[in-house]
Amino acid sequence: MAAIDSQTYTFTDRGRFGIAALGAGVLGVVLTVIGAFTDTHTFFASWLTAFAFWATIVLGALFFVMLQHATGAVWSVVTRRAAEAMSMTLPLLLLCFIPLLFGLHDLFHWTHAEEVATDHLLQWKSPYLNTTFFIIRAAVYFAAWIGLAWGLNRLSLAQDRDQNPAHTLTLRKLSAGGLFLFAFTLTFAAFDWLMSLEPHWYSTIFGVYVFTGGFLTSMAVLVLFFQFLRGANILSDEVTTDHYHDFGRMLFAFTVFWAYIGASQYYLIWYANLPEETMWYLARWEHGWYVVSLLLIFGHFVIPFVTLLFFRLKRNLTVLRFIAVLLIVMHFVDIFWLVMPTFSDGGVHFSWMHLTAVIGIGGLVLWLFWTRYTANRAIPVYDPKLEDSIAHRV
Repeated sequence: MAAIDSQTYTFTDRGRFGIAALGAGVLGVVLTVIGAFTDTHTFFASWLTAFAFWATIVLGALFFVMLQHATGAVWSVVTRRAAEAMSMTLPLLLLCFIPLLFGLHDLFHWTHAEEVATDHLLQWKSPYLNTTFFIIRAAVYFAAWIGLAWGLNRLSLAQDRDQNPAHTLTLRKLSAGGLFLFAFTLTFAAFDWLMSLEPHWYSTIFGVYVFTGGFLTSMAVLVLFFQFLRGANILSDEVTTDHYHDFGRMLFAFTVFWAYIGASQYYLIWYANLPEETMWYLARWEHGWYVVSLLLIFGHFVIPFVTLLFFRLKRNLTVLRFIAVLLIVMHFVDIFWLVMPTFSDGGVHFSWMHLTAVIGIGGLVLWLFWTRYTANRAIPVYDPKLEDSIAHRV
């Protein structure tokens, strides 16, 4: 079991979480790679699903850090270091993205030259949807995200060393500008990696939909992580019921926002009733996909909404833990729902590689996250707002 020095907030024992996560990650990746030799097409679809699931969570953590700095939030200071450590797993996700480059032909219809030659719309989109520009854009996205995560983490840790309160202002300025860069890059990444799976369909708010699901899930992950630490008697006095209550309010707000964006996209397309737009939703309703669609409505919105609507339930750690787990599972279902209908004409197809891929990438991400988190102080001890954050009451 991990242990921490209550005076310096440094870890004296990292426990076995990191080793367990690394073992699960390596095993998951090895099994998924073995599966690639039997069914390459399913391997790439499964790897894309797992990659998008974890990438959106990690990017949600990066957004959480910038949001708290930019707004000068007090309540979240004591929880911020965990989100910083999560955002520092982005270089690992860059490595996990590389296998997808070998599967572009399997994943993306617009990479087939013979299809583009007979499709006027794909020809019109080809200056943007082409392999070279796709890779260049991906490099720009990761450079922006890794740069922001590195800069924010470096300044935060520097404040631990030199106790200079001026870093707080620098972090605020960097985050304020970084939010705009983040918004553009994540939007276009969602277009490239998920929406272009079906290049004849488009939605201008698709990027917002993907972002909202990822940010919501990243907060659910933080809820579970701090409850995990609480079980080891780490930060149990610093992260209080009131902090969990604020996480509950954020979960409630973004559950509603996720449903609002999803419903807005659906109803605008339903009202216009254009074949090139409705076919995307039709593919996610026919051949058994209506079960997954209804599962998302109830599991990703109705149950969390009704539960988190109540004051006392947001302060009940058991209930909050249940909702956090539910939202994480539903986010995977959501990414699966976005990706797999493109490749499953005969109905819902869930492969064992979906499971091993999400465990493989997730295990590696959680291992690096835990390594980064335990290598530094568990909280930003010299942040000027730390005392007010610990004393925070709703």
